[in-house]
Amino acid sequence: MSNVSTDAVFQLIKSLARSEKRHFRLFATRQGSSSDIKFLQLFDALDGMAQYSEEQVLRQVPSIKKAQLANQKANLYKQLLASLRLYHATHNPDIQLHEQLDYARVLYNKGLYQQSLKMLEKVKVAAQQASHTHIALSALTFEKQIEQQYITRSLEGRAEALTEEADSLLGHLGRIHHNSSLALRLYGLYIKLGHARNQEELDKLTEFFNANVPQLDPKQATFSEKLSFYQSQVWYNYILQDFKACYRYAQKWVDLFEEEPQMKLQQTTNYIKGLHNLLLALYNMLYYSKFKEALQKLEDFAADSNRRSSPNIETLLFLYIYTNRINAYFMEGKFSEGLKIVPEIRRNLNVFQQQLDPHRQLVFYYKIGCLYFGSGDYNSTILYLEKVIHYKDVSLREDIQCFARILNLIAHYEAGKDELLEYQIKSVYHFLGKMNDRQPMQVAICDFLRRLPDIRPLELKSAFADLKDKLLQISDNPLYRRPFLYLDIISWLDSKIRNLSVQQVMQEKFKHMR
Repeated sequence: MSNVSTDAVFQLIKSLARSEKRHFRLFATRQGSSSDIKFLQLFDALDGMAQYSEEQVLRQVPSIKKAQLANQKANLYKQLLASLRLYHATHNPDIQLHEQLDYARVLYNKGLYQQSLKMLEKVKVAAQQASHTHIALSALTFEKQIEQQYITRSLEGRAEALTEEADSLLGHLGRIHHNSSLALRLYGLYIKLGHARNQEELDKLTEFFNANVPQLDPKQATFSEKLSFYQSQVWYNYILQDFKACYRYAQKWVDLFEEEPQMKLQQTTNYIKGLHNLLLALYNMLYYSKFKEALQKLEDFAADSNRRSSPNIETLLFLYIYTNRINAYFMEGKFSEGLKIVPEIRRNLNVFQQQLDPHRQLVFYYKIGCLYFGSGDYNSTILYLEKVIHYKDVSLREDIQCFARILNLIAHYEAGKDELLEYQIKSVYHFLGKMNDRQPMQVAICDFLRRLPDIRPLELKSAFADLKDKLLQISDNPLYRRPFLYLDIISWLDSKIRNLSVQQVMQEKFKHMR
């Protein structure tokens, strides 16, 4: 993984677009000359650096002493955030709503209670329309405070109406937080372990989910309630490998935005995440025609000049579009063609290195390794898989770590690096034992590869056929199908049995599937 400077203000400056930098300079000089503004001089110095260097900063801005640098950087950071808040306010309804709450507070402090209440009423209505329930509750809480302390000549029964409104908002907000927390915990579990590996994990997950998942009343639920409910259902069923149920709830997630198109602008990241999860479910179901439709919808959204744009959104669009383009090449068996987008992926991994977490990078490296394997370039396969294998935190995506090692074993065999097989096999067994992840498929492949050098050439085809039969029996158990999601070992065995390339075998399967 890349070593990016951890200096917060330097990172923030490097993330700015040209228009944001231009706006900041106007913001910083709004009260006059810029020649005596030290934080702006500091900004220019940091903006011109490729890597952060305190010594270089002090040389370029002699008016700032070493003892002052920390305070000047803190001031610059605050000024940058204030400028960005102003710049992005028009595209973020929640920023505008918080600003109006601040205005209501100013009016209240001036003793203009009726004006403050009118402002709060507008905030409540707008917040509920934009599905920002927490902001609506903040406005309502402030409104109750004013009503309690001052005679505002409100309509009779106002206290009861406010109380009822508060109870309703609290109910909605409680359900939203409950569902979103459940979805987050499930996602965290998936990041660590991947899919359920055995009956014990399946039972624990089911018990946990059933104890925490609430009922949903579609007629009464708000947009955010439905969204958080569908998100938790998607992650639960994805971990269980129930891809039909995962597809059903991911489709409901996307349909929610299609029914309320304005939410695509207000919650853009949740919309494209919904499309990505829909694509994952369709990929695992091998539902190619629907998969291509959903991918086209995602790509059309990315190309829409009227959509919102931010580094976060652009990062997710890169991540989801290219992940699913690779998955399309996997389904079609077009591995060599898929290699054409690897330079674009590498370039974008560098562009978005600050935004992409290690988990996302590991998945890309694994998928690129699989593209090279399918195309028959085993040395490049090993190169990319080693990026996964040598990542220091082996607890991150244990499943990817495991299958990278097994595919690496096969790639060494195919590349003719037999002298390294014995060491590689011992290393894989050690890793599986350490991770407590020895599943029948993994053990069968490792045992086979260990015996492979002793098998006579004329007996190779029958040995591959025997392993294929054994793995097909293993895959009959739903709990043991997980490895086949990451590693199409059956197609590799077919290629050895039939003297074809993996790519040819996969393309035949695709034609048959169509």
